Amino acid sequence: MYNKISLNCIKNINLRTTLLSIIILLILAGCAKPKDFEYRDVRNVKMNSLGFSQSSLSFEIVYYNPNQFGVDLRKVDSDIYIDSLFLGKFQLDTIMHIPRMSEFSLPSSIQLDMQNLLKHSASMLFRKEVLIQARGTVRVGKGGIFKTVPFNYETRQALNLF
Repeated sequence: MYNKISLNCIKNINLRTTLLSIIILLILAGCAKPKDFEYRDVRNVKMNSLGFSQSSLSFEIVYYNPNQFGVDLRKVDSDIYIDSLFLGKFQLDTIMHIPRMSEFSLPSSIQLDMQNLLKHSASMLFRKEVLIQARGTVRVGKGGIFKTVPFNYETRQALNLF
């Protein structure tokens, strides 16, 4: 009888240790640093308003979420530059769910500083490509817990004007 009780105690201890180990591993896996979204494309570009001092442009930016979990996007605040020239401010203030391991489209609009753009447009016309930069912050989270994360994105874009 003594052997049966001690075997049951040992089995219970082993079961508790195993369960505790699994829980710790799940917590550590859940705390892994998420991967950055991957830029894919720009679609549906439209000029909403055209003016001498300011114009409005709307478009959709397509990204891919490479993470094994979905996140909620709450706010984006960014400055946009072309060849280090300030082009305008991009802001998005809406809650959007981004599914795991899938493409998603981010509806976007930007207020263009036309005076600054027109001053430097001649030099841009004769370039084959331009450097596009976006610097700002994004507020992302999961389960109601949000964190503001800074970002700095750069890409070279070919210009096919002629």
